[in-house]
Amino acid sequence: MSQTQQAVYAAKRKARRFAVQGIYEWQMSQNPVHQIEARTRTENAMHKVDLSYYHELLTQVVEDSDVLDELLKPVLDREISALDGVELATLRLGAYELRDHAEIPYRVVLDEAIELAKHFGGADSHKYVNGVLDRLAQTLRQAEKQA
Repeated sequence: MSQTQQAVYAAKRKARRFAVQGIYEWQMSQNPVHQIEARTRTENAMHKVDLSYYHELLTQVVEDSDVLDELLKPVLDREISALDGVELATLRLGAYELRDHAEIPYRVVLDEAIELAKHFGGADSHKYVNGVLDRLAQTLRQAEKQA
């Protein structure tokens, strides 16, 4: 992998990290997304972040949260309201990427979500996130999973 590709992947990874934090904040506070984004951009060094991807993830996951929750419900073992906030933010982001970014291999989506859950979530939340998103990929990425 070239240095340019590594930089692109790193910038997207950072975008996901900031997006999951913003999604979590929105879930907890219901603050307007534009305020969350503006504050995040002001308070953090964002020069190595894929800003357009960050903006897309934050705004689209929040905007589509009800639809994403409906996608997640069949593969959850509990109610959405019973999920930990970090798990929910991570699952919504992963569901969005599985649904809307077919160019990203489903294994990459899962790996990124697992890393987010390890970094921000509880001790074993990454296992739960992995299981849920893997089941969701059976539906959203059936052909890719079978290949």
